[in-house]
Amino acid sequence: MIRKDEKTAVIEANRTHENDTGSPEVQIAILTARINELTRHLKVHIHDNHSRRGLYKMIGNRRKLLNYLMSKDIERYRAIIAKLGIRK
Repeated sequence: MIRKDEKTAVIEANRTHENDTGSPEVQIAILTARINELTRHLKVHIHDNHSRRGLYKMIGNRRKLLNYLMSKDIERYRAIIAKLGIRK
């Protein structure tokens, strides 16, 4: 679970305009932060299968948002991929 100040920092770094909190870029960035934190948790707690299921659901949700963004605007998709370093 990311803290409120961390989430606010992620929103500030990825928003497209002043009051933007729900654009696909912001949602993808928030999910990426949560996924990274949960991945660190699962490296320590290997047998935590309930959290692992939540991780898989978040990854699927992020994938759906990325597919949506790719179908709407490929340049925005490429920009967010490069900024977050999702695809290696």
